Amino acid sequence: MMQDWPGTLVIVGCGNMGGAMLAGWLAGGLDPERVTVVDPVLESVPPGVTLLRDAGEATAPQAVLLGVKPQMLGDLAPGLAHLAAAGTTVLSILAGAELATLKRLFPDASGHVRIMPNLAAAIGKSPVALASSGLDEAGRAAVTAMMQPLGTPLWIGEDLFDAVTALTGSGPAFVYRFIDALAGAASALGMDAEQARVLALAMTEGAALLAASSPDAPGELADKVASPGGTTRAGLDVLDKDQALVGLVADTLRAARDRSAEMARESAG
Repeated sequence: MMQDWPGTLVIVGCGNMGGAMLAGWLAGGLDPERVTVVDPVLESVPPGVTLLRDAGEATAPQAVLLGVKPQMLGDLAPGLAHLAAAGTTVLSILAGAELATLKRLFPDASGHVRIMPNLAAAIGKSPVALASSGLDEAGRAAVTAMMQPLGTPLWIGEDLFDAVTALTGSGPAFVYRFIDALAGAASALGMDAEQARVLALAMTEGAALLAASSPDAPGELADKVASPGGTTRAGLDVLDKDQALVGLVADTLRAARDRSAEMARESAG
């Protein structure tokens, strides 16, 4: 079962990411009666969870999770201020919304926490990057325990949040694109498209699980799969030529990181 904190949780904006976190918490033992969701368009919530359409109907909880679109935060903040009262910890999954912005918009809150999870939170397999302001050691420990059912919590410096956003927040989309590319390439070689998709997914799942449990680094595992002069080495030679894959991935993460930084400037303004 989840720990006692927060005794009450309000989730403002429960889209894909907020919904994944809620699913992970409920699966981890969170009492749904401790949760209120404020969302004007959400059709339904899990049994036991309270759904409100207007934030004005909610009372200040021990923790409030902000899951609205980042560009809407400035406009919505005045109507959410009563939820971020003294004794409340503000949790934010808004890409680009820095701690300084959260403190400026919600100055009465007892603490502010930036969180960068991904959709695997729903199954307890998400990396969860954390940065905070205003929390003491006990407060950080409580947040860590709260995030534990979602995956792997890790406290980092806020100066790294844009890079972490690119890696762990956006990263799943890049992995999905690669899986789709593998399946599409296999189909182009003559395989049935559905069979190619099933095999690509099964292969990726097995490779990821092995990498997570192996004492060897992923690069070392790749070399173990590749026999000299064999089929795998032939394929790796294409990926490794002129560091083609490394360069492509670096450009991809850099673009996502830079966009996160841009969103921070827009949010601060």
